Amino acid sequence: MAPFWKTKTLEEMTRDEWESLCDGCGRCCLHKLRHEETNELSFTNVACRLLDLDTCRCSDYARRQRRVPDCVSLTPETLKEIDWLPPSCAYRRLRDGKDLAWWHPLVSGDPDTVHEAGVSVRGRAISERRAGALEDHIEEWPGRAPRVRRRADDVRKETA
Repeated sequence: MAPFWKTKTLEEMTRDEWESLCDGCGRCCLHKLRHEETNELSFTNVACRLLDLDTCRCSDYARRQRRVPDCVSLTPETLKEIDWLPPSCAYRRLRDGKDLAWWHPLVSGDPDTVHEAGVSVRGRAISERRAGALEDHIEEWPGRAPRVRRRADDVRKETA
């Protein structure tokens, strides 16, 4: 039987299925700057204060919107309007008719593959509590498709 993300639309998914689509990369929790004159978007390496920079998960997911009022709740409806999700994001990929990547925990069966593949913000982001001015932390990588590291198992198979 095919996995749910291949048989259901985003609107048809249960709450648990929807939540499981998050790969735990933390890229959506990085601050972004929108330029008023051009509407252009700039990405930073500055993370929301609730993002655990090691696990790349929200440290208070259940109460995040009370603690961070501008935290966006992703839904099939809001997903239609959002233009800042990274190209690696499962929600964006499925919205755009693509499949999940090999490193996604639902595909790999391992929540650490997102980190092993170099897709997450682990080791690349700083907390907003230490950052200072966001303009000093503009980066290109959060908004680009990541250069994915290959799995050690795949490399071993090729060299055997």
